[in-house]
Amino acid sequence: MNATTHDTVHNTVTTAPGRHDHPPQPIQPSQPIRRVNLLDRAALHLGVALIKWGRRPHRTDSRASLAHQAEQHFARLDRERAAERMRHLNVPR
Repeated sequence: MNATTHDTVHNTVTTAPGRHDHPPQPIQPSQPIRRVNLLDRAALHLGVALIKWGRRPHRTDSRASLAHQAEQHFARLDRERAAERMRHLNVPR
C-alpha cells in the first residue's frame, strides 16, 4: 500500500433503541416509586435540627471571666498609649 491510499471503515448505525448495560441485566417490571410520608419527613427535619443544635458553639463566660477580659483589654490599651508616648518623647529633634 502506498501513502496516498486511504482505507475507509463503514459502520452501520441502527436507529432502534438498545440497551447499554454490561453485562446485560434482565428487564424488570417498573416498580412503584416509594414516597416518603409526612411523619418520616418531620422526623428527618427534627433530626437535622437536633444535630445542628448540638454542634452550635458553646461559650458560657462567667462574670469574673468577662471582668478579667475587660481588665486585660484596658491594660493593653494603657501599654499601647505609654509606648506611643515614649515614641513621641524620644524622637530626635
